Amino acid sequence: MTPERTNKILHVLNRRQPDLAVVMENVSDPHNVFAVMRTCEAMGVQNIYVLNTVMSRHKHFGKKSSSSALGWLTVHEYDNTDTCMKAVKERYGKIYATHLGVESKSLYDLDLTESMALVFGNEKEGVTDACLAYCDGNFIIPMVGMIQSLNISVACAVTLYEAFRQRSVAGFYNGELRLGTDEATALSKKWKLFSDTLPPGEIV
Repeated sequence: MTPERTNKILHVLNRRQPDLAVVMENVSDPHNVFAVMRTCEAMGVQNIYVLNTVMSRHKHFGKKSSSSALGWLTVHEYDNTDTCMKAVKERYGKIYATHLGVESKSLYDLDLTESMALVFGNEKEGVTDACLAYCDGNFIIPMVGMIQSLNISVACAVTLYEAFRQRSVAGFYNGELRLGTDEATALSKKWKLFSDTLPPGEIV
């Protein structure tokens, strides 16, 4: 491994956000799953929870995807809502879902510097009631057009960039390692092995 690649890995590792996660519930289009993963990787979100209760699991997201964002992420797959959401609730302080409701907050009113998991639902049905039962609240992305919804991958990107903005102001991306020692060590070893399998010059 070249020194440049090693430095890149250390640079990225030191900006991972251990207290921010994304949950995708019953997202049916693999392209949306891949797009969300790529955004998560770019924003320093390490852990993604993929919950499928109404369809078969994605076939490990495909070889093509695993040669890009997937190799740098930790993906947790579940087929049971209770098992998944209990695991999320144990690790993160709050859970917020994208859901249009009477008490839904604007994305820009959320404090995204808090320990938080963000839930994004199925393209047509949204987040299920079973999943919402585990959430501390709901949020919406303000819109002024006739269509009051965004593609899930776009909604996730908008949300995570707002989290990035807030966390940058708070100094969460200043290069000081925020991951636990054990997780950082394990990821460093995994990433170095994965990096060695990439074509020369390709890092992400």
